[in-house]
Amino acid sequence: AMQIIDELEPVKRGPYGGAVGYLSYTGDLDTCIYIRSALVKDGQIHVQAGGGIVADSEAAYEVRETEAKAGAVFDAIELARSQGAWA
Repeated sequence: AMQIIDELEPVKRGPYGGAVGYLSYTGDLDTCIYIRSALVKDGQIHVQAGGGIVADSEAAYEVRETEAKAGAVFDAIELARSQGAWA
């Protein structure tokens, strides 16, 4: 799958789609799949969002769902900006 993705997608995914987590000093472990993200690089914010596609997925629904997920990230960015967090 990774080879096909590499051939088809014009931009590298970076950490998107991988696992993110931490192990605390008390031994607690928390992990997630990195499917919604905002990465700041060279003064620009790069937003990535997506989901799982299965055999009976409907393309139009998946597009709307992905747009909604990315929209939530953009909303969070705008909220932070309006509160002066970007100053």
